[in-house]
Amino acid sequence: MSDEKLMSKKKPAFPIRKKLDNYLDRYSRKIEIPIFYDDLLRFSGSVVVYDNDGEDTLWVRVYYSDFEREEIDLSLKRVYSILHSDGSEKILEYLNVDAVDYCTFGNSKPFRIKIRNILNDNYTYFYVKKTDASRVYGLELEHMLSPYNLNFLVYKDTLIEEHIAGIPGDVFIRDFLPTCTESEKAQLAKEFVKFNERCMIRLLGDMRSYNYVIVPVHDFDHVVYRIRAIDFDQQCYEGNLKVYRPQFFKENFQMVELVRTKLQKYSVDQYKIEERSIVAKRILSSGKRIKRLVNTAKTDKISVEEHVNTLKTQIYGLTYDKNFKRCERMGQILDLALDFVKRNYEDVSMRQIIEKKF
Repeated sequence: MSDEKLMSKKKPAFPIRKKLDNYLDRYSRKIEIPIFYDDLLRFSGSVVVYDNDGEDTLWVRVYYSDFEREEIDLSLKRVYSILHSDGSEKILEYLNVDAVDYCTFGNSKPFRIKIRNILNDNYTYFYVKKTDASRVYGLELEHMLSPYNLNFLVYKDTLIEEHIAGIPGDVFIRDFLPTCTESEKAQLAKEFVKFNERCMIRLLGDMRSYNYVIVPVHDFDHVVYRIRAIDFDQQCYEGNLKVYRPQFFKENFQMVELVRTKLQKYSVDQYKIEERSIVAKRILSSGKRIKRLVNTAKTDKISVEEHVNTLKTQIYGLTYDKNFKRCERMGQILDLALDFVKRNYEDVSMRQIIEKKF
């Protein structure tokens, strides 16, 4: 935990270049949609959205003229069908757009769309954002290297993301953590260690408590907690390695304290090794897909030269792998970082096989 300033100034959005566009097309992430981010900016007014405690959520509910609303509602229902179904219009008559919210906080300024099934009142959300290559790489890496699959679409300058359900980390820490049992706190500490390690391995930055959610999963005899990232625009951008380690953000202080008080160093090391091993297995099982993604990132510009130079120096200081010194782009650093994890896993596995054999 540190008081030093970890983040640089506002991160720019990077365009989707041809090679990444081809990758998205190959894996059915690029699908034509009937509405774009800029279309939703044509709202005529808004009202503040408050939470149950009367606090400003930093979202505003926007509204459109009657003429605009009819067209926008139909297009958003079609997007829902493309994202969550087969894209047919058969389900549209059973859908209603309950709300279009606009976030005034953060880099991406997304729209959050609430879609309700009028037959049973079940509802879900999806997000409409401006495309950013960093975010797209982050989403794809999360899909392949985390325990969770992600559903998203990209078309031209618009990104459609499914909603990731869970309790925002800052809300959980404030409202739920104090009532957790000691056993649950130990389990949360374990999850935070693994989450911290996973973010560092795949260079996902800025995991302050409001950029991830905590998901309670009810097992047959207890509640298991999972931690999921929900914001991916700081993928492979910053130069300070600490940005890719959630433990260094003051917003996560209470989670770090859980680790300190609930886990011994041996256990922390054990959980780090477990996470590295499972990420290595996912790299191996992802086959050509992750190779294509990383090869695309190696030639793409998703950061600035200053950050690349800083990060490669810091990682070299940890690994003593001279290949990091030769990196000129963030994608090259990512490639070496993932390869480092994979090689170490394979070397250990092979050594275990040899030791058992002889």
